[in-house]
Amino acid sequence: MKAAKLISPGKLRVVEELPARAPRRGEAAVKVKAVGICGTDLHIFKEGRADVELPRVMGHELSGVVSALGDGVDHISVGDRVVLDPVMSCGTCRTCRAGHGNVCAGVKCFGVQMDGGFQEEIVVPAASLYRFPGQYSFIQAALAEPFSVAANILNRVSVEAGDFVVIMGAGTIGLSLVQGAKAAGAKVLISDIEELKLEKAREIGADYVVHSQKEDLGDIVRKYTETGADVVIDAVGTVKLTEQSLELAAPCGRIGVISFDARPAQIPAAAITRKELSLIGSRMNAHRFPDVIRWMEEGALNLDAMVSKIYPAEEIQKAFEETLGDSTTIKTIITF
Repeated sequence: MKAAKLISPGKLRVVEELPARAPRRGEAAVKVKAVGICGTDLHIFKEGRADVELPRVMGHELSGVVSALGDGVDHISVGDRVVLDPVMSCGTCRTCRAGHGNVCAGVKCFGVQMDGGFQEEIVVPAASLYRFPGQYSFIQAALAEPFSVAANILNRVSVEAGDFVVIMGAGTIGLSLVQGAKAAGAKVLISDIEELKLEKAREIGADYVVHSQKEDLGDIVRKYTETGADVVIDAVGTVKLTEQSLELAAPCGRIGVISFDARPAQIPAAAITRKELSLIGSRMNAHRFPDVIRWMEEGALNLDAMVSKIYPAEEIQKAFEETLGDSTTIKTIITF
């Protein structure tokens, strides 16, 4: 079985491994067909990470075909085309019992704390697999995971029809948020510093786009809203943009915080109190794959617009290097 392992920061090696083990009770084996490169993968590749032991098979945005089943699995069958929810938690603590395994103290993710999808076959809990509609390719379906992250963010900030939503950053998550918010009936404004990404945002249905190095985002938001945005989401993940979110939000606005920037933010408490703002965190996804499958069934997503580059597994080193070197890349896909 072929697998691409991160041997050390900056060095991926494609190796021939022993065949994947047979699935145990409640598990399924999946022949991997397509895997997206995530920003997390790029960070680990470039710098490593304290909770990632090397060598590691990265990759958590995957689609494939069920090749074998363990006992006790009846919701999927061999031959089904599936996507994987890669978030694993203990399932028994109070947080998990409340449906928030994504913030369980022991949460793990395939491809990060354990080997993931950059291999020809992977054995996973069958309950984490979802069939996707037949009209979609494996490459398109590999985008289900980032869309599940967007679905969780939109759920956390309660986006609904008629909301004015501001999204800062037109990368994979930002563009996924645009499509999810539009599916909910919201008006969407998105900003970025890359014109190509803003063109993609227009293509997938953003109502307004702002080049934030050429235009003042605050002025544009005030131009199109009476009192500010109902929802503001920093899809870049920097302290500076988190701070700016408070200025863009309307009274009683909801601010989605998805950043892992560890630097302190300069946010006066009075800025939250005066407008009764809600700052709401969101991490990975909380069982939101059914939302994404529904969007796919409804034809609400333009998945092709998200894919920038496709590489065979044998060229995975090149894929990572070229993705890191091109700031206009939205999603790179590795195929097996």
